[in-house]
Amino acid sequence: MAIKILMTWDIRPDKEAEYFEFVSKEFAPTLMRLGVQPTEAWYTAYGDGPQILTGAVAPDLESMREAMNSDEWRNLKAKLLRLVENYEEKFVHDSSRFQL
Repeated sequence: MAIKILMTWDIRPDKEAEYFEFVSKEFAPTLMRLGVQPTEAWYTAYGDGPQILTGAVAPDLESMREAMNSDEWRNLKAKLLRLVENYEEKFVHDSSRFQL
C-alpha cells in the first residue's frame, strides 16, 4: 500500500524568494530521486493554519522508510528548515484524495 508524507510549514519572513527557488530546483527533484513522488502543494493566502501543505507518496512503507532514513533526506530537510518555521510532518496511507 502506498504511503504519503504530509508536511506543513510557514515560510520564514524575508526568505520567500530563496524558498521558492529551493523548492522548485532542489526539494521536489530530490524527493523524486529518493523515490518519493510529490503529489500536491497548497498555499494558504488567507486565514489561519499553515501557509504550505504539501504531500508526497512512496509505493510502500519500506520505500518511504528508506528515503526518510537517507542522508540525502536529512540534508534536504535541514536546508528546508532554514527557510521555514512551524514544520510538521505525518505519514498516512495514501487515499489518492486530498488528505490532512
